[in-house]
Amino acid sequence: MNNLLARCSHLFPSLREAWYAIPLRLLVGYGFMEHGYAKLARGPDSFAGILHALGMPAPMLLSWTTVIVELLGGLAVFVGAFVPLATVPMAFVLLVATFTVHLPNGFSSIKLQSVTADGAHFGQPGYETDLLYLAGLAALVLGGSGPLALDRFFMRRSGEMGRTSAGPISTRVAPAATPAPVHRH
Repeated sequence: MNNLLARCSHLFPSLREAWYAIPLRLLVGYGFMEHGYAKLARGPDSFAGILHALGMPAPMLLSWTTVIVELLGGLAVFVGAFVPLATVPMAFVLLVATFTVHLPNGFSSIKLQSVTADGAHFGQPGYETDLLYLAGLAALVLGGSGPLALDRFFMRRSGEMGRTSAGPISTRVAPAATPAPVHRH
């Protein structure tokens, strides 16, 4: 497999520059924004009722907090801005959802129960999707936001050096020149 990758590496040289992060950012960011918008469109009161039924404390506060985290955190990931910072509350929301709602439903996010003339009917989703979102966030934090991220723009404007969420910046120092060997006859 490594041999195949080595042979094909010249076809995708930009993968070394973290272009993988763009589709990951777009999907994870949009997914969070979509979930936040759905809660907002139905009304945070409706989501607060669900949180209350789950026995969560301060359901109205948690409802609004979740909506804000999903909308703003999703937007930050989508555009590649402040990803490590945005990831912390986003991961917390995912972990709470995993342990309070999805864990009892098992792993699979798709549970086909029946198919009728009205179409397919599915059961409650498991924690698979939560884990995929967590993995996506972890990949973006560890590997950087990639090219076309706003963090790169901010970094250039501020002149910072080092590593940001836009990805690693080369800080390699050229090796010191070694003196040529002296030959004595």
